[in-house]
Amino acid sequence: MTDKLVYTKNIYNGSREELINEVKAALSAKRFQHVLRVEKMATELADCWQVDEELASIAALTHDYAKERSDADFLAKISEKKLDPNLNNWGNNVWHGVVGAEMVKDELGIYHEDILNAIRQHTTGGSAMTKLSQILYMADYIEEARDFPGVTEVRALAFKDLGASVGWQTAHTLAYLMGKQVRIYPGTLLTYNTWSVK
Repeated sequence: MTDKLVYTKNIYNGSREELINEVKAALSAKRFQHVLRVEKMATELADCWQVDEELASIAALTHDYAKERSDADFLAKISEKKLDPNLNNWGNNVWHGVVGAEMVKDELGIYHEDILNAIRQHTTGGSAMTKLSQILYMADYIEEARDFPGVTEVRALAFKDLGASVGWQTAHTLAYLMGKQVRIYPGTLLTYNTWSVK
């Protein structure tokens, strides 16, 4: 069970409970409950796909750490870290992953690149995704409170064929965004071309 998971690899300088408290302090109650559900799903997927559950737990608990930060905080971090200037043209949906990973590194002291890349990719995906990145991408999408057409199907798929579930999510997300006629982050198109196209 997730609540009995003990951190042993010195990836985070503290216990799971201490990390939970840091994340809880940064988020609204509703967002924090979502984070706990993502952690539960991520560790279940990690068990299924032989990925380290500690890595999955830390990535899941921190994936939305920066979600409720101000635009000014993100723009300052983009400048400070000399990230791609094109990021200035996007918004929270992209920033809280791509830029949020830098906040996780600087503020929580988590430097494990697999975890940071999973956070960076959890909303946009990527053409190259580790199993951990795929797990976080899917856990965020299919945590138990999610309710949308096809959720039961894609939940089952994630435990049967993880890569195919990444493709399913990306195709459906792209269709949703196109239906809303909003701009689409180029990284999402790369994810679609890699994971969704047969």
